[in-house]
Amino acid sequence: MVSLFGSKSLLGLDIGSGSIKAVQLKDLKEGYELELLGIMPLHPAIIAEDSIADTVKLGEALKELIKKFNIKTKNTVISISGHSSVIIKRITLPEMTEEVLNENIRFEAEQYVPFGIEDVNLDYQIIGPAEEAGQIDVVLVAVKKDLLNSYVSVVKDVGLVPVIVDVDAFALENMYEINYHTNEEKNVALVNVGATNTTINILRNGVSAFTRDSSIGSKIHTDTLMRELSVSMEAAEKLKRGQEADGISAVKAEAVINSASEEIVMEITRSLDYFSDTPDIGSIDELMLGGGGSMVKGFMKLIEDRTGLSVAMMNPFNKVKIPKQLDARYVESVAPLAAVAVGLAMRRVGDR
Repeated sequence: MVSLFGSKSLLGLDIGSGSIKAVQLKDLKEGYELELLGIMPLHPAIIAEDSIADTVKLGEALKELIKKFNIKTKNTVISISGHSSVIIKRITLPEMTEEVLNENIRFEAEQYVPFGIEDVNLDYQIIGPAEEAGQIDVVLVAVKKDLLNSYVSVVKDVGLVPVIVDVDAFALENMYEINYHTNEEKNVALVNVGATNTTINILRNGVSAFTRDSSIGSKIHTDTLMRELSVSMEAAEKLKRGQEADGISAVKAEAVINSASEEIVMEITRSLDYFSDTPDIGSIDELMLGGGGSMVKGFMKLIEDRTGLSVAMMNPFNKVKIPKQLDARYVESVAPLAAVAVGLAMRRVGDR
């Protein structure tokens, strides 16, 4: 949500706790073409509890990513997520101009932000007229300054220029808007399951109506497999993908994986139920899954069973041209991982 300074084609950089995803898109007359897709695993100790635990190691990983995928573009879009450091609220205010709102936003935000207003960066977007006459709907975003500054600093230190800082929930919305026909009759839940964080953005009438970050993700699969089956982290990652590892079959690991999945699904359904219970909102019509956790064996089927919803995997390259020099099958195989990065790469300086 924060625009710093400009470029044309930007590098979308999603720094997750399990991996770094980099995407660059070229503007076409109609749509986009994929120029670059790079994914690099990240040691789980580097990002911890929504913040950077080891800036040196993260910097080294970013340098390795830049070298491995021959990244030349400097101007970069990054995103921030985290239930304890990022606040997103849809609020209703008396109708006013953007200039007046800009002067008053800090005062309005104080009642919604649970930490000192001087400790956050604020941004907002006017959605449009509210249902009640003389009112407007506004999305308010507050990000802790120390978290924001730590990400901006480490990105700058490796020679990149962070020109926009977004949040994961809105990157998902941007990705969806470009790749899918937004149906005003539907409530669509976008759910991105990362390693340690799950981001939910529910779109109503094609616009974000509810967002939530939960501190649960696919690391729970890894930890449970390691504990219950006494396997290494590497073996647990293979078992999560339905492969045999350390002499343990995928069938034997299935019950352990499903028990961990139940915990994530329970957290997701709690958020969906909260949204559906809101008066005059209506129920969820469709759910789209992204992130590495969504690719865990049996996860999509489990969430279908528990919610009764139509569930599909996000394909952030659905309307993106894949050039011949890129491996289309590989791009397809990792597509759900890149949902946030694609949404970031679609940003252009000056948009809102």
